[in-house]
Amino acid sequence: MESKEIISEINSNEIIILGYPTQFSNAPIMVRNFINSNDIWENKRVLCVTTMGAFSSDGAGCTARLLKKKGAVILGGLQIHMPDSVCDSKMLKKTVAENRKIVVEADKKIEKAARDIQNGNCPKEGISFFSHIIGLFGQRLWFYNKTSHYSDKLKINDSCIGCELCSRICPMNNITIENKKQLREICVQCVIGVSVVARKKQLR
Repeated sequence: MESKEIISEINSNEIIILGYPTQFSNAPIMVRNFINSNDIWENKRVLCVTTMGAFSSDGAGCTARLLKKKGAVILGGLQIHMPDSVCDSKMLKKTVAENRKIVVEADKKIEKAARDIQNGNCPKEGISFFSHIIGLFGQRLWFYNKTSHYSDKLKINDSCIGCELCSRICPMNNITIENKKQLREICVQCVIGVSVVARKKQLR
C-alpha cells in the first residue's frame, strides 16, 4: 500500500487479493485508512487474506465489510495462523520449533486454498455474519481498552541515539528526525520499526 503505483495497479486489475496481519482482532489502521480513502473498489472482486497470531473469528471480514461499502464484490476470505511478529503477549510466544511447525501448516493451508480457488471454490473464512458477531463480542470489544490510548503521534524515548534508522525504514515516509527531534510525527502502527529494533537487539 505504500507503493506509489498501487492505485494504478488496482485500477488495472479486476481481481484483487488483499493481504494483511490481524492486529488486536482487527485490520491494521493503515489498511482500513487505505480502503476508506480511495474510491477504487467499485466492482472489484476481492479475496481478503489475513494472518493471525492465535485465532481470528473475522479477521478477513473486517476488511470485507469496508470493501463492500465501497462497492467491491467479496470473493471470500482466508485466515492463516502464523508466528506472532511482535510477541507482546505471553500467550503468543512460541519456541523456534513451534514456530516452524506453524509455518509448515500455514504453507499447507495456502496450497490447499490455491487448489480450491483453481477449482472455482474460494475459501469463505471470517466473512459470515456469525463470524462478525463472535469477533466483535469475543475479541474486539475486549481489546478496545487495550488500544484506546493508541495515538498516531510518535513517541521517542530517552534510548534514542539519533541514528535515524526508523526514518529510513518507514514504508510511509512518515518519520523525519533531526537531532532526536521528530519533525514529522504521523504513525500508522505498521510495527516494522519494532521488529527491526528487536532484531538489532538480538544481534548485539
